[in-house]
Amino acid sequence: MLTIKNLKASVKEKKILNGVNLSVKRGEIHAIMGPNGSGKSTFVNAVTGHPEVLISKGSKIVVDGLNITHGDPDERAAAGLFAAFQNPAEIVGVPLTEFLRLAYNNVQKDRQGEVFRELSPIKFRNLLEEKIFKYKLDAPFFERNLNEGFSGGEKKKSEILQMAVIEPRYAVLDETDSGLDVTALKNVSESISRLASDINIGLIVITHYARILKYLKPDKVHVFIDGRIAKTGGSSLADELDKNGYTEAGYKKNE
Repeated sequence: MLTIKNLKASVKEKKILNGVNLSVKRGEIHAIMGPNGSGKSTFVNAVTGHPEVLISKGSKIVVDGLNITHGDPDERAAAGLFAAFQNPAEIVGVPLTEFLRLAYNNVQKDRQGEVFRELSPIKFRNLLEEKIFKYKLDAPFFERNLNEGFSGGEKKKSEILQMAVIEPRYAVLDETDSGLDVTALKNVSESISRLASDINIGLIVITHYARILKYLKPDKVHVFIDGRIAKTGGSSLADELDKNGYTEAGYKKNE
């Protein structure tokens, strides 16, 4: 289980998170919605170990019993945590395929120890093609450098492919629906849903809109207001917010 207890955090001495409590089991999908400035992005950065986020004393982030509250991103990844960012960085000159091969070999060595034998480029390419076919990520982007010149949809597919290769226990998806047209949204959502089911991932999906949730069908929807979870409900809560907005739904700042 991914357990977040009393998470308080600041950025540049400004307090953003005011005590977030959240528990996600493997196989569950949790959606986090909220207006701009409610703390969603800071929450993602706090959970994934962004160096600019200062986590307060008394906060806890625990992955399957391992406390990673103040661990660096590598430690969090080794614990089984994955993050898909809204605008992932372009890495000029680094082939996506080689990046994924190195990531796969490092993760498997951590999990299996010395018995693991690294995959050669040819054997890894076979594995990669299986993942691409299985999750319908059939775009030529994997022949290029990491995110370099990628469209919005290609960046999202690249993140899903990374998740398929690494096979994390838990994943935080930050506005995966951003910049996608209707068809791309449907395809990306279906790929995420199938992957999450296949390898039993616990998902936290950050979004402004309910449209992606129509495909992912979350177990719980959480409303973020002023750096905390103001309300939790089922998928119908997302529909209510999509229809009426946050103010009309009764969620006001500083209440």
